[in-house]
Amino acid sequence: MQDLRSRLTELARNFHWSWAAAPDRIFRSIDLQLWRDNNHNPIAFLNEIADAVLVEKGRDAGILAQLTHAEESLRRYHQDQNHWASWNVPSLAASPVAYFSLEFCIHESLAIYSGGLGVLAGDHLKSCSDLGVPTHGIGLLYRQGYFRQEIDEHGRQHEVYRDLETDGVALEPVMDQNGESLCIEIETGDEPFQIGVWRARVGRCTLLLLDVLDPTLERYPQTLRLYGGDLTTRAVQEVILGIGGYRALRSLGVLPGVIHLNEGHSAFAPLEAIAQHMEATGVDFERAAAVVSETVVFTTHTPVEAGHDRFEPELVLHLLRPLQKRLGLTDEALLGLGRVDPEDSSELFCMTVLALSLAGRTNAVSSLHGGVSRSMWQSLWPDSRPVDVPIGHITNGVHVGTWLADELAQLYASCLGSDWRQHLCDAFRWYGIENLDPLSLWSVKVELKKRLLGFLERREAVRRSRLSKGSTASSHALQLDALTIGFARRFASYKRALLLFRDLERTKHLLTDPDHPVQVVIAGKSHPADEPGKDLLRQLVEISRDPAFEGHVFVLENHDMNVGRHLIRGCDLWLNAPRRPLEACGTSGMKAVFNATLNCSVLDGWWDEGYDMRNGFAFGGGLVHVDSEEQDRRDAEDLMRVLEEEVVPLYYRRDDQGVPVDWLEMVKHALRTLAWRYNSDRMVMDYVRQAYGRAAKIETAGLRF
Repeated sequence: MQDLRSRLTELARNFHWSWAAAPDRIFRSIDLQLWRDNNHNPIAFLNEIADAVLVEKGRDAGILAQLTHAEESLRRYHQDQNHWASWNVPSLAASPVAYFSLEFCIHESLAIYSGGLGVLAGDHLKSCSDLGVPTHGIGLLYRQGYFRQEIDEHGRQHEVYRDLETDGVALEPVMDQNGESLCIEIETGDEPFQIGVWRARVGRCTLLLLDVLDPTLERYPQTLRLYGGDLTTRAVQEVILGIGGYRALRSLGVLPGVIHLNEGHSAFAPLEAIAQHMEATGVDFERAAAVVSETVVFTTHTPVEAGHDRFEPELVLHLLRPLQKRLGLTDEALLGLGRVDPEDSSELFCMTVLALSLAGRTNAVSSLHGGVSRSMWQSLWPDSRPVDVPIGHITNGVHVGTWLADELAQLYASCLGSDWRQHLCDAFRWYGIENLDPLSLWSVKVELKKRLLGFLERREAVRRSRLSKGSTASSHALQLDALTIGFARRFASYKRALLLFRDLERTKHLLTDPDHPVQVVIAGKSHPADEPGKDLLRQLVEISRDPAFEGHVFVLENHDMNVGRHLIRGCDLWLNAPRRPLEACGTSGMKAVFNATLNCSVLDGWWDEGYDMRNGFAFGGGLVHVDSEEQDRRDAEDLMRVLEEEVVPLYYRRDDQGVPVDWLEMVKHALRTLAWRYNSDRMVMDYVRQAYGRAAKIETAGLRF
């Protein structure tokens, strides 16, 4: 019989544990503190725990029973062919999806993500696994990842980079036919790039991560970091992702039937696919591009102009010179693929334009974002009205297993049925949530808030111990009985982290009401080069340390997947305040829904299509003023009105048992009307129906949802 260590190691090699509750419970049972210290990462946990401890725990019948159950569940998960794709698109197995993304958020232990784009990519890959949609994710292995944020006693952000130890995460090197580590070579205008490949098993799916090897690293050291270098570094990373990623797939014998570009960063992949098609068939660029473009699906994510990568023409030509020769294109023809006006030699090369030029199907990530994107890129189709521009939309969703608290999952099963996770997109099934007992729901939410408070206290203790003895960092604890508002996102100006604090006196009156107290928990990172964003963070830290707000405003450092998970589960209200229409989707609010946390948001992104006046709160009226300062003033005023007149009174309206029954009725209505729509299973099904099936020439008209 295998010993406990080897059995746990086998379980840990597949990231399926990151959304299966059983493995988490097993590791908690063995050593809770070590599990926390190792960031809920089973590989790192097993590297540290002593053999003697595992020998002792291996005699625990309860742990062994849990482990046997987890092993059997994983075995059934892999062997079961009775999944959604097998019933609806079985022929997709012969035309797998290649999903390219500059970042993936699978678990916080693999820090190759910064925010929403990576979270979306990770959730997409996990739902492809759950649904049986054959998918290969392709990304980069950033050896230093995204930075760890530390906030000093003055509220200033400091970026700390730590080297990734590959033997401490669930990764394995990809080997070639000779049993040696696979090496992909990418020719450029000077020396070639040397790229290694790592594999992460994500349920039924595979994630290939490209690793810059030493010869390349010496020339481009900043490629170790996500969003940590200059434009040349970014261009090199995108060449590696697109060209290297497609070559890695082909070296493994994978011929994708669908090339999905998650944002324009990976738009060089179709060019490599076109070159290989030309070499295989002898056709010219135009005919090869027509064939390959039919397989390309492009998802654009940002309505913010600065979010679209643009490079100097000389840099593009330098990096792509060997590929250009294979494609048989002149300088002007190659550069024209990435220009709105191909004849304008002064125009920079835009990766989004390249993706739009090569994609057979393009989509935005919410209905509102679709309209914004059509207007933004209408110039590429000058003879079309915005409504006729060929950019549709598939609204994002979130992976329920990753983000939902286990206690709530069990509670939902009591009224939705034990198999409710297999019917996430069934609107009628979600009607059963009306039978959910308010007292039971409230009891679980209180426990989740207690867990959040404990997490915040532990994190704050670590921060205080790091700062000098003379630090003014707050040591106040959150109140269990206070209405708790969560706000966690990147500190970019358009996300308006200070909107709640424009009128400090009014905000102080709202938060410090002795009978109806309110507390705000804030987390987020600013891009290392974004000084205005860093100043927003500094101002928030100053507010949190103001004696008038102490105990009511908390700034939590180093926002990551783990922090976000605690906040969406433990808060009562989730605040989102972007300047409309600059939030393409905003999936954190969807995670809040599943965790019985109500939304209060501007009508932007997904909330513009999901809000029905009874499933949460909205402010701003959906209006966009030509003067952004005036829009901010009006939105701030309306936000305060909503909080004062709607949110706080509803939350503190209690029955004889102290339960906010009316508040929980709104929570139940939110679950019933939103949960079936805003999960990533529905999103992936939409991609199969609207994009993947057509790209792979598969009939999708009769798909079941």
